[in-house]
Amino acid sequence: MDIKQLLRDMGFRFNKQFGQNFLTDENLLNNICNDAQIEGGTVLEIGAGAGTLTRVLSKHADRVVAFEIDRNLEKVLNVTLADCPNVNVVMADVMRVNMVELEAMCGGEYRVVANIPYYLTSPLIMRFVEEAKAVTSLTLTIQKEVAERLAAKPATKDYGAITVAVQAVADVDITRILPRDLFYPAPNVDSAVVRIDFKRNKYDILNPVLFRKTVRVSFAMRRKTLVNNLAVGFAVSKQQAEQIISTCNLPVNCRGEELSVEQFVQLYKTIEQLQLK
Repeated sequence: MDIKQLLRDMGFRFNKQFGQNFLTDENLLNNICNDAQIEGGTVLEIGAGAGTLTRVLSKHADRVVAFEIDRNLEKVLNVTLADCPNVNVVMADVMRVNMVELEAMCGGEYRVVANIPYYLTSPLIMRFVEEAKAVTSLTLTIQKEVAERLAAKPATKDYGAITVAVQAVADVDITRILPRDLFYPAPNVDSAVVRIDFKRNKYDILNPVLFRKTVRVSFAMRRKTLVNNLAVGFAVSKQQAEQIISTCNLPVNCRGEELSVEQFVQLYKTIEQLQLK
């Protein structure tokens, strides 16, 4: 099926508001499904687009729940997915659907596979990190720089709050780099496929809200030391902040970007013991 011709025949116009850049190469789409290790089960797709990835997902999964926000694509999807009875297309903004309701649609454990708009990347990932209960993995085609941020190591320029928040509950792996000319229309940057495998018990974090605050505070002002950030973020004296750092066996002049995920867990537990909020 010539997707580009189909879109032209149906008079479809790309909407910049939705960040629409479609993948059409079936071999590449199959490789992405292989990256996601889909062998049956339920897949949640976010941003069905013209249905190119959706069609391939339907061959690998038992069931696909595909969300698409642009109602102008509904008639396109009716054609491209006409022979895919195991696909349920939902014309709605997935970010406006309650997570409990969303997971009920999936009916148990599920994987997310999606080529998502760049502007949606961080809020979408953090929503599944913070709210989802039954998701086992996210395999996402996203901006290359963001993928590098998610997989970054401590003490590098890409390492930040979202890196720690995700790696605290999941393993992150960049599976492939996608040059911009593989998309239709081509975006202004290259992309990457990143796989996030959830391991909710990876670390002993009983208060995830406090853990996330600890991380957020630590990166609040990257040029400031951890002591200064903790003093401001938790409204304690600099002396108290230094004592927290000392208890964690960290250098008094260290910065948040230098801490490993394990050290952030230790820092959070120390703060929890002091009953700071």
